[in-house]
Amino acid sequence: MSVPVISFEEGEALLDWIGLTDTLAAGHKLPKAQIGDTFLYRDPDTLLSRAAWIDGLGMAVKTATVFPENPSRGAPMINGGVNLYSNADGTLEAIIDFHLVTKWKTAGDSLLAARRLARPDSKNILIVGAGTVGRALHGAYAAAFPKASFTVWNRTPANADAMAREIPELSVADNLQEAVQMADIVTCATMSTDPVIKGAWLQPGQHIDLIGAYRPDMREADDNALLKARVFVDSFDTTMAHIGELKIPIESRVIDRSHVLADYYDLSAFSRASEDITIFKNGGGAHLDLMTGRYILDRWRAK
Repeated sequence: MSVPVISFEEGEALLDWIGLTDTLAAGHKLPKAQIGDTFLYRDPDTLLSRAAWIDGLGMAVKTATVFPENPSRGAPMINGGVNLYSNADGTLEAIIDFHLVTKWKTAGDSLLAARRLARPDSKNILIVGAGTVGRALHGAYAAAFPKASFTVWNRTPANADAMAREIPELSVADNLQEAVQMADIVTCATMSTDPVIKGAWLQPGQHIDLIGAYRPDMREADDNALLKARVFVDSFDTTMAHIGELKIPIESRVIDRSHVLADYYDLSAFSRASEDITIFKNGGGAHLDLMTGRYILDRWRAK
């Protein structure tokens, strides 16, 4: 039997955000994933492979090529695919478009936390960052908070204006501090190395979703924000020692490890009181690519 190759367009039409987050929650009831990353370099190009194995769900290898000079040649900078392998016998079951898995994994990861940590009656959602991830976050959060209004802020205002033209119900914020203070949920997807979200701005009852930082020198929220909040992560293994959002304040002894209350392998601990400020750090990981890829394949088979 031939192995299906699921394109972005074909997969996108089959998926829904609530179904994905339910799948991610169920995946964390299975045995803990084994994960491993490899990087190969040929300046200025990179080959990245992220692998995961979950007993009961199978295996996935997500491979990405990053060729920074491609756009000047009219080609995408990032390409890749996700290979899914059978839990029963290790045979290749599907190849899924890299961008499809990444989009749904990243925004779905954050939405799973928001469904547990944000107030269900949240009405004002601020998206910080007007890139590809920001656009996915609008779709994800709108599925779980259909009555909410959305605002976007971007360091380059023209990019926020462009996003608002694509999503007519989206308004543009000029002042980040004021926009944060007015929001019930702040979802932040930037490439910042200096915190853009200040603890002094945060209000009781808010939920803050931090996505952008992925290197040891990157963070989106300052020390004061972490100290004021109940802090959660998707995975201790992929965030604590690897991403500046938590690595920097832990190493400088602003907080200790116990300040981070739980990851998705303890979903029952994801809770809040009405006036709590909650922070979620989305670190990603190949195990989430595997869960998302399996969800996509299951929907494809059921169509």
